[in-house]
Amino acid sequence: MAKRLTQNLNSAYLEAANRLRPSRARQRIVAFVESFDDIAFWRTVLDDYEDENRYFEIKLPSRKNLGKGKRLALMNLMNADQLGGSMIACVDADYDYLLQDTYEESRFISQSPYVIHTFVYAIENYQCWAPSLHKAVVTATLNDRPVLNYEEFLREYSQIVWPLFVWNIWCYRHEKYKSFTMMDFCGFIGFHAISPYHPEDALAHVRRRVNQKIAWLQRRFPEGKGSYPTLRNELQERFGITPDTTYLYIQGHTLFDNVVLPLLEPICAQLRKEREREIKTLAMHAKQRQCELSSYQHSVMAIDTVLKKSTAFKGAPPMAKVRERIESLLQVSNHQTTPTQKQPIVA
Repeated sequence: MAKRLTQNLNSAYLEAANRLRPSRARQRIVAFVESFDDIAFWRTVLDDYEDENRYFEIKLPSRKNLGKGKRLALMNLMNADQLGGSMIACVDADYDYLLQDTYEESRFISQSPYVIHTFVYAIENYQCWAPSLHKAVVTATLNDRPVLNYEEFLREYSQIVWPLFVWNIWCYRHEKYKSFTMMDFCGFIGFHAISPYHPEDALAHVRRRVNQKIAWLQRRFPEGKGSYPTLRNELQERFGITPDTTYLYIQGHTLFDNVVLPLLEPICAQLRKEREREIKTLAMHAKQRQCELSSYQHSVMAIDTVLKKSTAFKGAPPMAKVRERIESLLQVSNHQTTPTQKQPIVA
């Protein structure tokens, strides 16, 4: 049975279709993303590059199932005939950005001009960008009282996990990852609970676990004594990762679910209780108290929802690399085809 035409859709097909459209019609660029959660993020990013000449249509990788992940988003696109100026992929960098040529998928993501990646581990890392956290808490609680210096907390946290993070990349670079997988690494750097009054206790606990694992790795892989410093310097000089910003490059779900939420949720609960006590104290009578409390409770939001809807990540330094990649892609796309210049279609 012949395949449907849409099953053979590729960039060349879209470019030809763009040429057949009216001269003033905008060029359509299809952007495949990994899952539903990524659509809003990439729409926010790509919005800045839409104009009278082009627009982006963001799609999921498959209409047949709800499978997620970068591999699914790319597996039908890793053919040069399918990707192009009118069909791109927008994905999380994961470790592939740091592994570069170590694996085929890493090489493809790093080198293909038609793959836009996050340049941090995932979109969740942008959602947890430290300078945006105070505003997120205020939005979630409608209470502007500062409880914790979030930037300082994540800076210290990053410094603690940095040496173990380098070891984890070392294991993947040297194909030793079975001895220390990413999930193993994540198991050492997460929190079960954090007291807003004594966050230093949680940091001290992570520090002890990290130091114990580093000692084990040093014994297990003595050959790393020479190559570890080289990799550490490369991560800083080539990729711009510093001990202060490690949190942007660890697994996004671990950062979101096991670091930032355990930190912010008790703070938000505390700030909401403060605001509710204030309303109860200032209310002149029971009816006013009930109305004000009801209004307040309907206005606050769950902190995880606020983080996922935030667009503050656009100010994060790694976003400059994302924008540079998009601008390079658009230069290629404009060279291949423009909606204002029709080209003859050869039969």
